[in-house]
Amino acid sequence: MSAGAKKKSKSSVYLSLGSTAFGALSVVKQAKLARKESDTLRLADAVMSTAKIVTGLAILYRELKRLGDDDVLLG
Repeated sequence: MSAGAKKKSKSSVYLSLGSTAFGALSVVKQAKLARKESDTLRLADAVMSTAKIVTGLAILYRELKRLGDDDVLLG
C-alpha cells in the first residue's frame, strides 16, 4: 500500500465489489447490443470496459485479502 493511501473498511470494499459487479451487467447489455447491430466500435468499448471491471475486481479482492477477511469464500 502506498504511503498516501487510506485503508478501506471491509464494508466499503464489499460495497465497491457489489457496485462494480452491478456495472458489469450494463457492459453485458452493451456488448449484446453491439453484436446485434454489428457495431465494432461499441464492441471494442465493451471489451475495454470489461477489462476495467476485471482489474477493479482484482484490486478489490486484493484489498479484502489485506484486511484479513475471514470469509469462507476467500480462503
